[in-house]
Amino acid sequence: MLQQKEPDDYVIATGEAHSVREFAELAFREVGIKIGWKGKGVYEKGFVKNSDSDTNIKKGDIIIGVDKRYFRPSEVDFLKGDPSKARKKLGWKPKITFKELIRMMVKSDLSALTAARQSRFEVIR
Repeated sequence: MLQQKEPDDYVIATGEAHSVREFAELAFREVGIKIGWKGKGVYEKGFVKNSDSDTNIKKGDIIIGVDKRYFRPSEVDFLKGDPSKARKKLGWKPKITFKELIRMMVKSDLSALTAARQSRFEVIR
């Protein structure tokens, strides 16, 4: 992109669409929690269906809900990036899948959490 003779705009995306529900299910699955769903629309809740996690989270706990404070007034119902121009002009294509990206994000968050806990423990000693 930076090596092109003329500046241009490119969309770097997979060209796939994924829901927040799918993201949440995959992320929680990475830590051993299977989510069930009840309710509809803004009243929908995600609860622990099964858990192999070593946390205090138990079966039946509600762990996902909608908070209207975070609604955006001009929200778009459907978003999907079109990387066709980047593919055509740059030969670019995604190397990481949606599932791999979630796995990487969860692993990074868990690593940061472990480091923060370790740091607090050392301060308390």
